[in-house]
Amino acid sequence: MKLFSFWRSLATYRVRIALNLKGIEPEVIEVNLMKGHQRDPKFRAVNPMMALPALLDGEGPALFESLAIIEYIDEVYPKPPLLPSDPKARARVRGLAQIVAADSHPLIVPRVRDYLSVEFKIDEAGVAKWAQHWHQAALAGLEEHLATEAGTGTYCQGEQVTIADICLASQVAGANFFKVDLAPYPTVNRIAAACAKIDAFARAHPLKQPGAPAVV
Repeated sequence: MKLFSFWRSLATYRVRIALNLKGIEPEVIEVNLMKGHQRDPKFRAVNPMMALPALLDGEGPALFESLAIIEYIDEVYPKPPLLPSDPKARARVRGLAQIVAADSHPLIVPRVRDYLSVEFKIDEAGVAKWAQHWHQAALAGLEEHLATEAGTGTYCQGEQVTIADICLASQVAGANFFKVDLAPYPTVNRIAAACAKIDAFARAHPLKQPGAPAVV
């Protein structure tokens, strides 16, 4: 198994957590987003969207998009399960995950920030404000769900670690990168802290990866 990865990629962070939870150690192939390696023809042949992560498990084509990869991993390596067995709980977990992976993260990735800067001449402070806004929107939505709904427990869905927790952890990491104040989101903070105590999450953190700086 080969994982195309970069330390700062929050989507790849999600996949690393899932792999760690399953006890899988793939070969890691670095694609340096800061140097534009995602646009190299060789990687474009792996993922035409020129985005991370991508996963090769046996013969190709490569799998792409973090949630699709995670659900593949969960189906092929079912222990421990990353989705609840109850249909409504599964839908809730998927919904919480998609607040991050579909509604927030795509708006703050490097290609969007670069487009804002190059095409619209928005300065660094303006781009940072854009990223902070979409982080805050996702965090506020997560907080409302998690603080008010009966399904919440130690983790997003009761006492089971799920893809919702994986996505929440990546959202919090990204918020820290962009200097977002997490104080208004105490339930999100509590669950993120519980996840951080799990070795699979801790080892997957962006700042624990090769090439990562000591601080961001």
